[in-house]
Amino acid sequence: MFFLELFKQLPVRILMVALLIILTVYLIRKSIKLFFDKTSILDEKREETLIHFANQVTKVLGLVFFFLYVLSHFFNLTKLVTGSVVVAGALAVILQHIIRDYIMGLTYLFERQIHHGDYVIINGNRQGKIEEISMRHLKIRQYDGYLYTVSYSNITELQNGNRGMRRVNESIVLNYRQNPDDAFKVIEEVAQTCNEKYDEYLLKDEYGVPVESFKFNQITELNVDFRGHRYSLSALVKEADFMVASKKVRYELAMAAYKNDLMMAESEGLEAKKACDPQVSL
Repeated sequence: MFFLELFKQLPVRILMVALLIILTVYLIRKSIKLFFDKTSILDEKREETLIHFANQVTKVLGLVFFFLYVLSHFFNLTKLVTGSVVVAGALAVILQHIIRDYIMGLTYLFERQIHHGDYVIINGNRQGKIEEISMRHLKIRQYDGYLYTVSYSNITELQNGNRGMRRVNESIVLNYRQNPDDAFKVIEEVAQTCNEKYDEYLLKDEYGVPVESFKFNQITELNVDFRGHRYSLSALVKEADFMVASKKVRYELAMAAYKNDLMMAESEGLEAKKACDPQVSL
């Protein structure tokens, strides 16, 4: 009798429903994971992506059901929904960005454009490894260690490097007073050095021939931030060696600039100070 009276109390019923929802979400997630563990229908990355996405979906649905249950004790949800067309329309306008995020997230997922763990470049200026794929946004761990979160509706350009190959594309910005002919000779030597020292990182065809060796792309951008010109070097490497190869190329470029006294691009303020005081240095 005591327990029957206890279960009639609203806080206890809400707690029991919350526990039931948590248990249901846990069982659904466990079943999905068990299904993929016992089958080999999809590749490992695809399975990991779907599991991660399913975890996000079940969490959101669990919260929605819980809040609907709680609100049902204070409002007549049937009348609220059927009699509030104007309110629903207003909410649709207000939440259009969120709805768009959900739709675009499903599009990215089902078109297999991204997978959990992929290395991506977003909007041309954010790059790193995908750590989380939710219903509304992506989280990528950048090379500097920061975790970057971007909603799907804000993604205008997405480059995915996880397709068996990656292109190392490193550059150096030299002062506009630097003689391009001298810079060309130095960076061409860097490309040759990289091909000799880092041949093991290059992506090769079935005959062992590099698909695209380290090559100097000459001047790829003029007057970068009004400071100088960009000289770049690139190559196709194996996906697993991308990070190491990029670091090696950056080191070779930095060392070549140091040994050959190439004029690095500087801010206008620093150049003005150096013009007035020769003792000012980087």
